[in-house]
Amino acid sequence: MRRETDHSITVVSGLPRSGTSMMMRMLDAGGMDVVTDNVRRADIDNPRGYWEYEPVKRIAEDASWLPATCGRAFKMVSMLLLRLPADYSYRVLFMERDLREVVASQRKMLERQGREPAAPDARMETMFANHLAQVDAWLAGRENMALFRVPFVEVLAEPEAWAARIGEFLGRDLDIRAMARVVDPSLYRNRAAELDTERQRSPGP
Repeated sequence: MRRETDHSITVVSGLPRSGTSMMMRMLDAGGMDVVTDNVRRADIDNPRGYWEYEPVKRIAEDASWLPATCGRAFKMVSMLLLRLPADYSYRVLFMERDLREVVASQRKMLERQGREPAAPDARMETMFANHLAQVDAWLAGRENMALFRVPFVEVLAEPEAWAARIGEFLGRDLDIRAMARVVDPSLYRNRAAELDTERQRSPGP
């Protein structure tokens, strides 16, 4: 079911480390035209690549690149969604992941880079929860944005079923099996259950 006249922009969004790169990889495998420049190379944290497009990060200063993305998909962290111009139609695939996992994944990535987290894990979880509430409220008031929430863990468990749902939401005749094949459960690290066990073993302050 392909909408040939649908020129809306597909935005893959969510918190950093929430599965946005996986979703971009799925769309690409399914046959959708994705916007990426490969400036940020694959590494130990994202061995399958980041699938980013550098101009997205500067959308507050320059959105001149946006018209060329109509009918295509790009990745954008949730912090930048509020910068999207209102004169376009968007389909937002919003990745959702347990905040404990998101924070742990971000912390470990920063540690590998020799950098310190901005705040302790518990504080970061609260900050992200508040941010997501703000984004939810903002999206609810946008008539030009269609929203589809994608649970990261469920995609790993049932990739083909979720690929089909995503194709239906986008109104595109995507290759569902190809999308499912690129989902790699072995890359699911920093699982909530394991993190809880680690916290229970850690001595208190």
